[in-house]
Amino acid sequence: MMISLSLGLVVLATGLTVQAYKNPSTSHHRRLLQRVVPEQAQVINWKSFNVLTTVPPPTEANATTLFIPPGHDLASLTEKPFHIYDDEFYNVIGDNPTLTLIANTGTNPMFHEAAVWYPPTDEMFFVQNAGAAAAGTGLNKSNIILKIALHEAAAVSNLRNATGSVNVQTVNAPSIINSNGATNYRDQIVFATAGQGDESTPQLVLMHPREPYNTTILLNNYFGRQFNSLDDVAVNPRNKELYFTDTLYGYLQHYRPTPGLRNQVYRYNDKTGAVAAVADGFTLPNGVTFSPDGSYAYVTDTGANHADWGWNFSDPASIYRFDVKEDGTWDNRKLFAYTDSGVTDGVHCDSDGNVYAGCGDGVQVWNPSGKLVGKIFLGKTSANFNFAGDGRLVILAEEDLYYATLGAAGGGYIEA
Repeated sequence: MMISLSLGLVVLATGLTVQAYKNPSTSHHRRLLQRVVPEQAQVINWKSFNVLTTVPPPTEANATTLFIPPGHDLASLTEKPFHIYDDEFYNVIGDNPTLTLIANTGTNPMFHEAAVWYPPTDEMFFVQNAGAAAAGTGLNKSNIILKIALHEAAAVSNLRNATGSVNVQTVNAPSIINSNGATNYRDQIVFATAGQGDESTPQLVLMHPREPYNTTILLNNYFGRQFNSLDDVAVNPRNKELYFTDTLYGYLQHYRPTPGLRNQVYRYNDKTGAVAAVADGFTLPNGVTFSPDGSYAYVTDTGANHADWGWNFSDPASIYRFDVKEDGTWDNRKLFAYTDSGVTDGVHCDSDGNVYAGCGDGVQVWNPSGKLVGKIFLGKTSANFNFAGDGRLVILAEEDLYYATLGAAGGGYIEA
């Protein structure tokens, strides 16, 4: 090891790190001048594509296509899937991030939404795509709930492809119809369901995460009127109330009737039973989450993707942020982020307040100010994902299921 202090630098001859320090009399260290790029990561230089020789028209480059930066191809982008757009992403991924494909179902989109970690058994629950033609779900068949044991995934995290090594188990809860979003609630899991046909109304359903998976309906109407298609649900860390989105995807995928309510975000108080709308103005509200301290709410709008009705690229593919007031109401709506790929679907925060969303090319990560700092690049859509405590992430990508290790910690397991 060679050490030089003449310029206030400590240089390791191994090349592992170069770190700059201020004079010892100062109170703070300077930021790292150089960071080691982990084995499964790569730096993407923004300036390499600020000016392109040819910019294709919208018929060729749009939300349904993947952007390949100059000097890269799809193979090179997936080979090193942790894409560093800003130095802040090093703190997210840590020193040795890994991404492992742990299951593949061919054409059946089994790994879609409602990723929820249940700490007492260290299992991750999730659901099959509702309304997908390849799954045959929707009007005539409800989607199913599944789970995996995370110790099985951790055992193969040193591999890039470990399909067949993790047992994907079916959860027998037939009373939960076309479930889509879910979250931990009162030491159980609450699902937001989209319903089925005219008679099976969308619901909030509480499920005990252990066999025989008993269920309790918490809510199934708004003053006697059916919701459209409940999509996602989250707990406010401040007041422990449930906030959920209601959207049109059941109607757009032909398994729910013409909508009778506005697309909105609602809040539900389990103690009083009170239900109230807290936000509207969305095209298709989808994912919802809160910052770790509950001061901000984030809602994704997947309006650009109208499912069976096609795409409208001028509609939102965006995340909106709201201030959460002490009384639980929301204020100061602002555009937080707009994705370059697909739409922003499932959304979660880590313990530092960074915002993650499932997008058309995988999982994208923004810092709390809305700056894109990096991507976990899959080369395909991730509708949702979730943390399993500290340093573990399960990513749902329709036919593919991934397990990732990284430096970030989840935003917290809230026991309402």
